[in-house]
Amino acid sequence: MVAIIGVLALQGDFTRHEEMLRSLGYKVRAVRYPTELEDLAGLIIPGGESTTISKQLDAGGLREGILALSRTRPVMGTCAGLILMARMSSDTRVNSLSLLDVAVSRNGWGRQVHSFTTSITMQANRHQDTIPAVFIRAPRIEDVGPEVEVLARIGDEPVLVRQGFHLGATFHPELTQNALVHELFLSALPI
Repeated sequence: MVAIIGVLALQGDFTRHEEMLRSLGYKVRAVRYPTELEDLAGLIIPGGESTTISKQLDAGGLREGILALSRTRPVMGTCAGLILMARMSSDTRVNSLSLLDVAVSRNGWGRQVHSFTTSITMQANRHQDTIPAVFIRAPRIEDVGPEVEVLARIGDEPVLVRQGFHLGATFHPELTQNALVHELFLSALPI
């Protein structure tokens, strides 16, 4: 049986995550309602606008279901998804899921006009790989708790982190043809 991976489909470029997962041989479910969280092997929270997504989680009754799923299944957040997963955000309008012990600053890498693509070195599971990373109004990780593993940096700044089986990226791995970040997330799925 092929695992079903959920992609939160409230806002942002969730379709690119869905395409990446399908290219890796997984079934995908767009998640807009709490019942769509049932039977998922994992969940991706994509980029978008973090305050809007935060409000939609509460208005649609998804927050409790995501928290329940996160106790036994991996969750990956990219850009705004990382902000939602962080313990603390610089924007108090974001009601955090607190799945990663990190503090983040929204738009920490600058506004839309400051977007950039660069290569980063990802070090995970005893492998080191150079991957492309697309930063669009990306958050900055300003503080990392003791149980958080930094998997990639730009200079001294963390841009990819893992805590337990949860993964957070300040960038958009779905906007490249490189599947290594998604594969890392998928490697944490329960067997």
